[in-house]
Amino acid sequence: MTDTPLLDTIQTPHDLRCLDRAQLPQLAEELRGFLIESVAATGGHLSSNLGTVELTLALHYVFNTPEDRLVWDVGHQCYAHKVLTGRRQGMERLRMAGGVSGFPKRCESGYDTFGVGHSSTSISAALGMAIAAQQKGEDRKAVAIIGDGAMSAGMAFEALNNAGDSNTDLLVILNDNEMSISPPVGALNKILARMLSGKAVAVARRGARSVLSGAPSLLEFARRAEEHVKGMISPSTLFEEFGFNYFGPIDGHDLDALLPTLENLRGQRGRFLLHVITQKGHGYHKAEADPILYHGVGKFDPDAGIAAATGKLTYTQVFGDWLCDMAAADPDLVAITPAMREGSGMVRYAETFPKRYFDVGIAEQHAVTFAAGLACEGLKPVVAIYSTFLQRAYDQLVHDVALQNLPVMFAIDRGGLVGADGPTHHGTFDLSYLACIPNMVIMAPANEAECRRMLSTAYRHKGPSAVRYPRGAGTGIVPDGALDTLPIGRGEVLRRGQNVALLAFGSLVPAALAAAQELDATAANMRFIKPLDIDLVADIAGNHMLLVSIEENSVIGGAGSEIERTLRERGLAVPVLRLGLPDRFIDHGEQAQLLAELGLDAPGIVRTVRAYLAALE
Repeated sequence: MTDTPLLDTIQTPHDLRCLDRAQLPQLAEELRGFLIESVAATGGHLSSNLGTVELTLALHYVFNTPEDRLVWDVGHQCYAHKVLTGRRQGMERLRMAGGVSGFPKRCESGYDTFGVGHSSTSISAALGMAIAAQQKGEDRKAVAIIGDGAMSAGMAFEALNNAGDSNTDLLVILNDNEMSISPPVGALNKILARMLSGKAVAVARRGARSVLSGAPSLLEFARRAEEHVKGMISPSTLFEEFGFNYFGPIDGHDLDALLPTLENLRGQRGRFLLHVITQKGHGYHKAEADPILYHGVGKFDPDAGIAAATGKLTYTQVFGDWLCDMAAADPDLVAITPAMREGSGMVRYAETFPKRYFDVGIAEQHAVTFAAGLACEGLKPVVAIYSTFLQRAYDQLVHDVALQNLPVMFAIDRGGLVGADGPTHHGTFDLSYLACIPNMVIMAPANEAECRRMLSTAYRHKGPSAVRYPRGAGTGIVPDGALDTLPIGRGEVLRRGQNVALLAFGSLVPAALAAAQELDATAANMRFIKPLDIDLVADIAGNHMLLVSIEENSVIGGAGSEIERTLRERGLAVPVLRLGLPDRFIDHGEQAQLLAELGLDAPGIVRTVRAYLAALE
């Protein structure tokens, strides 16, 4: 274990501010070592957290937190912040049930000023806090810390535009590590890429400062000259047009540069943007060499590094393989991702079909309407997107795709409970928010082989479609290499039983089948949420006293609701017991554990059905 004598004395930022400034580099080293060992033991986000150790120390050292508000964008970089704000012991159960969240969470600590998990919200939230302080006559600061990847999103610029027209105090720190989860793309990143040599510029600036310190007139001349050339080598002009005073770039790992700069900015009024250059994975050579691999990690040996993945095929891999095969078969296929190439399983596709691969950056709204434009011209767009990220483009899905009945296919990853990332990433609402949209075809696979067939079915459909699949591995049924389809709107009966019928959708079909065997019940794999297999539902309803709908989606407005509506329309008075996710946000924890706690594993389904039947007697 790393020896941490200084870190052991820190329980709150007040303790940190009692240290001599000369002690901070040692504290940074201890904190970085602790984070490596801690994340290796629990899993979590590593590269981004290692890159912001010095910045986090400097912010809490200079600002009077929590009175001064620090707003972290996304929150992938908040672990050092959590350690310094009294949650070091809680890191032993990071992202585990009942343990510390992997993201800032207001109910967890007063130092977590804003709950996050999705990108590009920090400037908006910090601006709201700054204006609230102004309205209430409170003298406190608001600081938004946003990465260069998150800065590329439209919402960040909407906030900058609003802030620039306000008369308030706001500090935005642009944490420029030259990448988001995937390599950065887009024109804005090309602007910021002028500063890819930012480390060299910062080093040169520090060197010049020391050389010129004995000649004040030369130092002043250099400072003025820098102002004239700044626009040629930095994005200062861009941000100053938004009404922000631009400072930087400075080395985000150099406390001698960070501390006086932040102290200076804290004492000023107005809107400022500080450009900080950092390195993801800084201080751990394996993460420095491959920051994407070490972005989100499971448990690993820090000395040996991350071992090659083994085990069952994941649904994400099924999609990635299918995408390459279908692209080889159809030259009209084009694939789109909003900055989630690795997470969506598109690395091989991007390398094999670079001209037909479009990473649009963290811009989900644009991704969907861009796909609609492609579809208008006869191409066949596939939008690979996480369930909770598609929420950010709901209007575009309705207005730009479904209303025009365009053949845009959505490969929706992370449907259902995702585990350790918690409520910001659980895909608990997609079946509800998709099913109410006209023209949509929605399906959910019960296993990996069925997933591949559904992807082909959706792709060949003439209108908008969605295949929704869970995070992680399935049942172990390896798909073949065919591109076969399924008949749209047709489910299948897996088992015939007595009295009770379990109608299951997607990821919960295996649990429903196991429960049906225990109950001697009928089990059906419904496959399609929309169009629902109405004939199958009516046929089963005519031979059973109870129907049980089972889905890994909010029970409100989900597939079970559609089954009930169908029965009413056909005049079939058969009760429906709807099992699904409850009407609350579900905390983080292992997927299997969460499903068991919610009664959505096989034993839980059996218990609930038997209790319901007993109540009827």
